[in-house]
Amino acid sequence: VQLQASGGGLVQTGGSLRLSCAASGGTFTDFIVGWFRQTPEKERESVAVINWNGARTSYIDSVKGRFTISRDNAENTVYLQMNNLKPEDTAVYYCAANPKQRRTKSVADWLSWGQGTLVTVSS
Repeated sequence: VQLQASGGGLVQTGGSLRLSCAASGGTFTDFIVGWFRQTPEKERESVAVINWNGARTSYIDSVKGRFTISRDNAENTVYLQMNNLKPEDTAVYYCAANPKQRRTKSVADWLSWGQGTLVTVSS
């Protein structure tokens, strides 16, 4: 599956952005999808993950209550709604997909990656 991430930009503290991850070239419901982020100072980390039908989601603690991951399987797209953004959310955000039967214990387990989209939160 090929992934195309979009929606990044510059926003002030407390603002909102919605990232999109459009998929092509595979059966979208065969995959779980995650959003990840990376800065020059930190390794790539998982931010949010959604299962194949959207019934299960998970988040890192620092974004719980502020970010929402969702998917539209009819449109082959996963979204990350980011509210109440903070400067520490500044990063390049990536989406990734993995076959739903594959282990996803670490970042290295994810097979398909989109290009990054930069999110900058000004203070």
